[in-house]
Amino acid sequence: MEEKHSSRLKQTRVCFARCFRAFVNDKGWKILISVVLITLIICSVTGANMFVTFWDTKNGAFTLVCACIWIGLFNSIRTICRERDILKHDHRTGLHMSAYLTAHWLYEACLCFVEAIPVTLIVCLINRNHFIEEGVITSPVIELFVTFFLILLGSDALALLISSLVTNENTAMTVMPFALIIELVMAGHIFALEGAAETFSKTTISRWGLNAICASANVNAMTPLLAAEEVESTPENLRFIWLLLLGFAILYGILSIIALEFIDHY
Repeated sequence: MEEKHSSRLKQTRVCFARCFRAFVNDKGWKILISVVLITLIICSVTGANMFVTFWDTKNGAFTLVCACIWIGLFNSIRTICRERDILKHDHRTGLHMSAYLTAHWLYEACLCFVEAIPVTLIVCLINRNHFIEEGVITSPVIELFVTFFLILLGSDALALLISSLVTNENTAMTVMPFALIIELVMAGHIFALEGAAETFSKTTISRWGLNAICASANVNAMTPLLAAEEVESTPENLRFIWLLLLGFAILYGILSIIALEFIDHY
């Protein structure tokens, strides 16, 4: 049993190192340029009332959530399906899918961590004259960073799951817009959701990511609130949302492992 665990750990280390080599060889750092450009474009149109009035803050937060989900999905939507033939061979010769997916999940977590830095810095710098004065748990900069990181990680892990289920890159790129549309529509910001749609929206990254930003910004204290749904700005609620977003990322990772266990059959 110990040898088996050691083998899995060794395979995880090897696959993890291979991910970073591929990042360097393929000049993966270029994706950071797109992250910066996307964030700059979004922050340039959110206006001077971001973090000042309720609807401007919520609209800006929703746009940032959309951007983070798109970036996360794009990170790994083709990662596994483009290696499918090689992966089948390696699986038959002893590669553990749990080791392979764990390595990729950890690598993507590192990438999302790095991506969350420019997103947070740009949001803070552009809105520095009207930024959040006080966070719910700690510094608002740190809170936004954690939220952006978890949104990126959750959507990245969702893309890994999609990439594990489809058989080629074309299918993966076809499915990705549908996943993005579902996340955006089910956030509950564009359309009022009721019944089954409201229940389903609670399983989306977008809804909880939006709530996390609004909780840190304390949108309930802003005007005009009108008859909008309130977001509880308490440490307990923000911690709950963070744990939920992390739970989504872990769940998608586990489901990806299960999907790849059947890779020889489809």
